[in-house]
Amino acid sequence: MNTLSISYQFVILVALLAIAAFFSLAETSLMTLNRYRLKHLVSQGDRAAKLTYKLLSSPAKLLGVILLCKEFASAASAMIVTIITVRLYGEGQIALMAGTLVTTFLILIFGEVSPKVIAASKPERFAFFSSYILFPLLKILYPIVALVNFFVLSFVKLFNVKIDLNNNLHAISMDELRSIISEAGQFIPNQHRKILLNVFELERITVDDIMIPHTSVETIDFDLMDEEIIQKLVTFQHSRILVKTNSPDSILGLLNTQKIIKQLNIHDALSKITKDDLKALISEPYFIPSGTPLYTQMQHFQDKQERVGLIVNEHGEFIGLISLEDILEEIVGEFNLDFLSKSSKFSQDDDGGWIVDGSVTIRTLNKKLNLQFPIDGPKTLNGLVLEYFEDIPEPNTSFKIANHTMEVLQSHDRIVKSIKIYPLS
Repeated sequence: MNTLSISYQFVILVALLAIAAFFSLAETSLMTLNRYRLKHLVSQGDRAAKLTYKLLSSPAKLLGVILLCKEFASAASAMIVTIITVRLYGEGQIALMAGTLVTTFLILIFGEVSPKVIAASKPERFAFFSSYILFPLLKILYPIVALVNFFVLSFVKLFNVKIDLNNNLHAISMDELRSIISEAGQFIPNQHRKILLNVFELERITVDDIMIPHTSVETIDFDLMDEEIIQKLVTFQHSRILVKTNSPDSILGLLNTQKIIKQLNIHDALSKITKDDLKALISEPYFIPSGTPLYTQMQHFQDKQERVGLIVNEHGEFIGLISLEDILEEIVGEFNLDFLSKSSKFSQDDDGGWIVDGSVTIRTLNKKLNLQFPIDGPKTLNGLVLEYFEDIPEPNTSFKIANHTMEVLQSHDRIVKSIKIYPLS
């Protein structure tokens, strides 16, 4: 090496730094490559992706050949710099120290940091390019790499460390998948991203969170006279009506007003409809235990061919109603045609505040008005207010929950009927 001219030694130094830079670039690009996209490209038949996937299937061998070549290039670079320093400035301590600092600087900037930063910016492009060089190189240097890995694994076993390098595509948790979708940005349209995130929420949300409370469910008492029942039918706004009696087993089932109109022609022959006619149209009640997750309940609706269920607590008491449409709305947003009954629960005042029905669920309230009321306690606004006061508040009572100023407008029969939520100052 000493017989070569200074010019040739500098050329060799540049070549060694380029080699070290290539292997640093290859290491970073391959290790930061998106494994799920890689697997997708492999399934599409991409040749470079297949080659890269084969390399990553044996990470110990891959890292072995990369580090072996990179460290060899770095060590050779240090040796070349030392030789050049001695030829130019002699063997003085200051010259050797300066040569060491120059070597460290060159390797750090040109052989490590710069190529790794570049590789991290475009990992797929550089990983695929590197694979064409690394794959044959691994075949050539396999005996040396195998020997190095043998010593490495033997050394690691001394510390009782379990290694599973072959499991490249680890299973990810729901929270991790949720974060991936949230950060997908332009790759997933905003509306599609919202739907996907809402699907994940179905495991966390229970039927209690979105049910229509029993106090808001329209009911018909079948102990009434026929004329009274028909008169109530024409005044109801909801499409499904709970049918009950005063007996201990009071709930008979549900009536679908659309079915009544279709089969009995209610508008043309109201006076001819009898209680027996309506009984034939009552669907048997389908009961749902309180606390059932929405995802589980959606599957139950599908398995049992049901669309509406009555939620009961641990004592068997009816506490609310939920339909398949309510669950689907949690995924895709509101599409229920029964808009009048829903929209009437929200009305905006002249000062920008909102007058809200007490039966509105906290989740619906937070979504519709972009508020931050706690959802880990009571499920409805009425329940939240009653929990706050631990009593039935009088009308015109003002208070604050979660930094939102509110006022009770109407309370009746142990229920807060309407509340005004003032805009944030």
